[in-house]
Amino acid sequence: MKALQDKRPYIAAASLCVAGIIAIAYYYFFTGFSATGETRYICIDVDDTVDSVFSKLSPHAKSSAMTALGTLLRHDNYKEAVRTGRYAIKGDDSVLSMFRKLRNGRQEPLRLTIPESRTPELLASALGRKLMADSASIMRVLNDSAAVARLGYDSATVIALFIPNTYEVYWDTSIDNLLQRMKKENAAFWNYARTQKAQALGMTPVAVQTLASIIDEETSKNDEKAMIAGMYINRLKKGMPLQADPTVKFALGDFTLRRIYQDMLRTDSPYNTYRYPGLPPGPIKIASVAGIDAVLNYAHHDYLYMCAKEDFSGRHNFAKTYNEHLANAQRYARALNERGIK
Repeated sequence: MKALQDKRPYIAAASLCVAGIIAIAYYYFFTGFSATGETRYICIDVDDTVDSVFSKLSPHAKSSAMTALGTLLRHDNYKEAVRTGRYAIKGDDSVLSMFRKLRNGRQEPLRLTIPESRTPELLASALGRKLMADSASIMRVLNDSAAVARLGYDSATVIALFIPNTYEVYWDTSIDNLLQRMKKENAAFWNYARTQKAQALGMTPVAVQTLASIIDEETSKNDEKAMIAGMYINRLKKGMPLQADPTVKFALGDFTLRRIYQDMLRTDSPYNTYRYPGLPPGPIKIASVAGIDAVLNYAHHDYLYMCAKEDFSGRHNFAKTYNEHLANAQRYARALNERGIK
C-alpha cells in the first residue's frame, strides 16, 4: 500500500504529461485549419511540390495549422505522391481532415460551363482558363483527326460534340476524359424525342446543330428562332440556297461585320451559303439549346426571305416573295445609311 502511495506523485505527473500531449495534439491537429472560416480553393497541378502546395495553402490557413500540417506531411510519403486537383479549404476543416484530403486526393468538382463559342480555338481558350489542361493541349486533340473520328466527328463537325450547359467535372480531368464526358452528355441531350424530330426533318443531329448555329447568329431573340428555322427549312425543301449572312462572316473570319457587300458574297468557301447550296460542312459556332430546339420545333409558314428590321430591334421582317423582300431590304439599307453604318 505504501509503495502505491509512493508512486502516486509519479502517476499524477505522467497523467498530466499524457493530458498535456493530448491537449497539444488536439490543438494542433483537430482544431480549425482555415484562417478565415470561409470556403476557399487551391489548385494543385503536375508541377507542384510539397513546398509549392504549402505556398498555396498558407494565405488561407492559421500559422499553427500550417506547422501541424507540416508535421503530418513530414511523417508521410506525400512528397512522393502529390495529388493534383482542386481542393476546398472549408471553415470546419481541421488540420487532420485537410491532411487527409491532400493525401487521398479528395478534391472538389467544379461547375464547368460550355460556352457558345464560335470556333474550337475560342472554346479551347475558355476551357483552358477553367481546367488544368491548357488551351494548346486541348486544341491539339481537337485538331487530331484520329481522336475526333473515334468520337464520331471530323474537324468541321467536332464542335457539335459540345452542348452548351453547366457540368460538374474535376479540375484535373484529362482531355480524353472530358471529351468522353461530353460525348455522354451529347447522347443524353439527343434523347428519343429530339432524335425522332430530327429524323422527321431528314436531318442528323449534327445537321440540326449546324442550322441552329446559323440561326443563333441571326438573332439573340429566342422567341423568333423558330420563325427563322421555318424559313430556312422552307428554302432547303425547295432546293434554294440558304443565303445566310452569318455563313459569309464565318467564311471571312469576321463576325464584327455590320453590312455584307456583293464582293463578300463571292467568297470561295464551303461555308458561304450564297455560293454553295445546302448546309455548310459543320456548325459555325456551338449551337444553343434554344437554337437546336427551334429547328426541331420550327414554325410552319410560307416565308422564304427575311431581313433585319429597320428599327434595329434585332428582329426581322419576313417575306414570301422576292419583291417583298427587296422592299424590306431597301428600308433596312436606308436605316444603315442614315446611321452611317458601313
